[in-house]
Amino acid sequence: MRDGLERHVVGRVVTGVRVLRDSSVRRHDGGAEAFRDELSGRRLEAAVRRGKYLWLPMGPGESSAPTALMAHLGMSGQLLVRPAGEPRPEHRHLRARLELDDGAALDFVDQRTFGHLAVTELVATPDGAPGGYGSPLASVPGPVAHIARDLLDPGSSRSALVAAVRVRRTGIKRALLDQTLVSGVGNIYADEGLWRAGMHYARATDTMRRTDVARVLGAVEEVMRAALVAGGTSFDALYVDVNGASGYFDRSLAVYGQAGRPCPRCDSPVRRDAFMSRSSFTCPTCQPRPRRGRW
Repeated sequence: MRDGLERHVVGRVVTGVRVLRDSSVRRHDGGAEAFRDELSGRRLEAAVRRGKYLWLPMGPGESSAPTALMAHLGMSGQLLVRPAGEPRPEHRHLRARLELDDGAALDFVDQRTFGHLAVTELVATPDGAPGGYGSPLASVPGPVAHIARDLLDPGSSRSALVAAVRVRRTGIKRALLDQTLVSGVGNIYADEGLWRAGMHYARATDTMRRTDVARVLGAVEEVMRAALVAGGTSFDALYVDVNGASGYFDRSLAVYGQAGRPCPRCDSPVRRDAFMSRSSFTCPTCQPRPRRGRW
């Protein structure tokens, strides 16, 4: 989605804003009216991501502080580009629409309403490195500052992350899902990365060697990069890119959602376990359960 925004929206000026559901801008100070006022006439200058937060830094406005349009998609949020000259059907879950100076529009669609948009001030990053993937600016929206860098972030330090994981007393999958350690890793890519690394999700992080942790992180990064090439993992119509196209990485999943099917590496039946109100999928042969582990 970030890539699509960079290609289709960056450089455009917002000429109009419609907010169809006030709750979609509930995190914006001043509500829907202030949201419209602060966006109108502003140029969208980049598309940046950290974990599952997206933001579009904007050109100068009335405020002297740098600001950005920030989006968190929640569980079902979509940002869909409606090209100029094409029909613009109003999705039944359309929450906001931005009109752009080239005649196109950017729609925020959210079925489950957990997502939100806001114009927020940018704050400096503590380490002086770029705030996220997609821009050299050393700044992030204030609400994103507490979120750790993700594995694709050029400003992240792999050695520092390895060290941080090893001092935690938890299971390796719980560490991967901890947004204060590393952001952007969800249940699917955690399971796929752990399978690639041959590591069980319950392996205790404080028993892992540096090389073990580095192998897991490298495997998860490989999975995420492969998924980006494939457009993501789309199990239903909620998970699409800015053009409404589904990703097809689900065709490449080795273990996630494959319970009872043969492991692509050894043919052992894939196992499903309950995990943190979700599921974990492993190969019992390639990823043996540790004698000492944390759930």
